[in-house]
Amino acid sequence: MSANEPRIKTTVVGSYPIPAWLVAAPTAQALTDATRTVIATQEAAGIDVVCDGELYRFDVNHPETNGMIEYFVVPMSGVRTEISFEEIIAYRSQAGMGFRAKPPGVVDGPVGHGTLDLPNAAMRAHALATKPLKFTLTGPHMLAKTLKNEHYRDTAELALAIADVLAEQVSHIDAEVVQLDEANLPGSPDEWEWAAEAINRVLDAVKGTPAVHLCFGNYGGQSIQRGSWDKLISYLNALHADHIVMENAHRPVEELVAFRDLREGLGLGLGVVDIKQTQIESAEEIARALEHAENALGEGRVTYINPDCGFWMLPRAIADGKIRALVEGRDLYEGRKADAPRVA
Repeated sequence: MSANEPRIKTTVVGSYPIPAWLVAAPTAQALTDATRTVIATQEAAGIDVVCDGELYRFDVNHPETNGMIEYFVVPMSGVRTEISFEEIIAYRSQAGMGFRAKPPGVVDGPVGHGTLDLPNAAMRAHALATKPLKFTLTGPHMLAKTLKNEHYRDTAELALAIADVLAEQVSHIDAEVVQLDEANLPGSPDEWEWAAEAINRVLDAVKGTPAVHLCFGNYGGQSIQRGSWDKLISYLNALHADHIVMENAHRPVEELVAFRDLREGLGLGLGVVDIKQTQIESAEEIARALEHAENALGEGRVTYINPDCGFWMLPRAIADGKIRALVEGRDLYEGRKADAPRVA
């Protein structure tokens, strides 16, 4: 690490508010222009590892999940999207799916790539970035849980099949960081063993730096899952990841001590920006959150700071302010400005 390089890096989780002009005219050129704007906004703010805003996957018919489910599973072979009334009623009885009225699809055959092409989306974004790029995708546990399974023995077996598809996809992705997102597991910590086996198949295929994001969901600005981070420490320690990107700002402050039990070598991305609140954090608030975390966990445990989750449900002006605050807070904490001493 050079003398000018920050000890703690800044990054975003993934999504960004969809510009109104992209929704109005969703052409290929408009998508490129919007992605360029998102990346340039992060780079101008000083974010160390930028993301494309996940604009390529936005689905106006499924705004509740920002396309993080349908975009991945609908193109896959073996997934049927014509869903009967009986299948919809049966799906609604599944635990943990109360935020969806119907499944994205029914698995009635072996899962395959179909027309899914993640490398192309990553390639477009990489061509627009001048800083290290993070490419994000939804993990196999969440994708398997949202589908109605009529082919595989159980959800765990379906997750492994999806993992094999995703692993082949990410093996062709050129991005400095590839992050898998799992927003369902925190509410089902008892499933951690098969969830870890599935996600590790994908992480092992990453050519760059593998990362995992976990949160308790963000639906209408509200958490979806209930639980606590101490229930998932065994899962986190089993991940074949360089670092984890976590929701902490919206969580009880006393929960932070659970991360003392993280294995050595697994970096912690600390959530210091609450995306469920519209108030923009000050640099001083973020610096204090970092100070508290390092006092509780030890210097060196926190390797990144980030928002709790994606920005897609916030107005653009608020998202941009929170992005700037990430860098300003980190710089204040590290004393990277002459007029900004480290917060005590």
